[in-house]
Amino acid sequence: MQAWMTHSIQNQFDERQDYNLFASDRVLQEILQRYGSQDQARLSALGQQAGSAEAYHSAHLANSHTPQLQAFDARGRRQDVIEFHPAWHYWMALNREFQTHAHPFIEPQSASAWVDWAARFYLSGQVECGNLCPASMTLGSIPLIQREPELWQQFGDKLLSNEYDARDIPMAQKTSIWLGMGMTEKQGGSDVRANETIATPVGAAGRGQPYLLTGHKWFFSAPMCDAHLVVAKTKQDGLACFFVPRWLEDGRKNTIHIQRLKDKVGNRSNSSSEVEFHEAWGIMIGEAGRGIPTIIEMANYTRLTCVVGSSAMLRQALVQCIAYTRQRKAFGKPLAEQPLMQAVLADLALETEAAVQLGFYLAQCYQLDTPLAQAWKRIMTPAAKFWVCKRTVELSGEMMEVFGGNGYVDTGIMARIFKEAPVNSIWEGSGNVMCLDVLRAIQRDPASMQVLLQSLADGVQQQPLLQQELQALMQLFQQTDPQALQFMARTLVSRLVLLAQAVILNQHAPDFVAQAFIQSRYQTLHGQVVGMLDPAQVDVARLLERALAV
Repeated sequence: MQAWMTHSIQNQFDERQDYNLFASDRVLQEILQRYGSQDQARLSALGQQAGSAEAYHSAHLANSHTPQLQAFDARGRRQDVIEFHPAWHYWMALNREFQTHAHPFIEPQSASAWVDWAARFYLSGQVECGNLCPASMTLGSIPLIQREPELWQQFGDKLLSNEYDARDIPMAQKTSIWLGMGMTEKQGGSDVRANETIATPVGAAGRGQPYLLTGHKWFFSAPMCDAHLVVAKTKQDGLACFFVPRWLEDGRKNTIHIQRLKDKVGNRSNSSSEVEFHEAWGIMIGEAGRGIPTIIEMANYTRLTCVVGSSAMLRQALVQCIAYTRQRKAFGKPLAEQPLMQAVLADLALETEAAVQLGFYLAQCYQLDTPLAQAWKRIMTPAAKFWVCKRTVELSGEMMEVFGGNGYVDTGIMARIFKEAPVNSIWEGSGNVMCLDVLRAIQRDPASMQVLLQSLADGVQQQPLLQQELQALMQLFQQTDPQALQFMARTLVSRLVLLAQAVILNQHAPDFVAQAFIQSRYQTLHGQVVGMLDPAQVDVARLLERALAV
């Protein structure tokens, strides 16, 4: 060392990048094989591109150089333009190219279309999450627009297009479009029935007719989208849902005034806004007076995207933790060889695989129309969103801690995941809303709950711990006092999802994974902190090799 040097740089390692996200993910490959996917070459291409150094750098830039609102031009004319860094457009184009926004509707004949879509969302969401907001909302809006013949004839091809068109111009002139949504108002939050935005018919009232909207939205997701689905109330029919374009057919911008962009904790690359409608023009979609059920249908798809997106964050953070601890040394040997760190990594690997397996099983249910699939969509979609998104918030902090102080700086992906994680737990209904939705789904359709419980019963055979848990859970759900049932909703939903994960792993994962998960998750102290495992029940070497091969 030269005399003027204070130290040499050693035992320091960057986060992993420039690797194929698909080729390194054995669990994902097994899931796709199980569901008969023929799309693995295409997914590998996405995994290669999304895992490239260029993609990681673009994700960092998109979140460092956040969207900027230019509400007025230099002479004070209203323009409501949102400017994005080129890195944002890099990711938007990548997801459009790989059909992350619409794959099940582009390839409806494929028996694994929804699983193949989930793989796209999962691979992309490991590196940059903000751009998945418009992709998610566009995905959820397509089934609604398909039921509106005139709108679908005008815009169906543009919704399904693989081309990315970033121009802020009327939809008729574009090659592809994005759709967003506007539900939340200041006074109501999740209580959409408290909305005050008024829709007045231009002429005749009802489905397919034009209206003028006056009011506001406290959270207006992705305001640069070409149109939004907006909930507003009518004097004639109560709440209804409206297709509100950003531009009018005559070339004028619709009177949707962006008040400001939200300064969010995470999800920094994506624009979220507050807006006012000044007699903004829109068309009623869905049935008059059925605004909430219409928008909730869209939300059910976007809640699925929250589950898959949070699983993606867990996967990326796990890969980074394992790769880092295999290199970083402390007390004479790599961190990954230290028993206590092994307990943490093994626990994180189990939790991540359980989340991934659950998310893809749920996605496949969107492919099917069986009673069991319907039960999963109605009951397990909000349940899975509650549990997986909530766990990702906690576990992302634990994973960031693996890097020590290096994890707590904004130049790396671990801090970005940590700040990104809460958005999926909050967006499309916070934890309490999800648990209440589970209870409502069961109360409205008790037969679906019976179908779900019978399926779980079939999956717990030869597993005494799971049989015992199923019986206890069934007794809890038989609680007749509605106040007590609601008071226990988080307990009920958490245990339901945990049991579902255990059953899926028992049926589809290797025995050393399933048994480690079952034995550890039903210990009294498990979950208080990560890493509380019994070494006799966990094959650490096989778990970590499965999570990320050397």
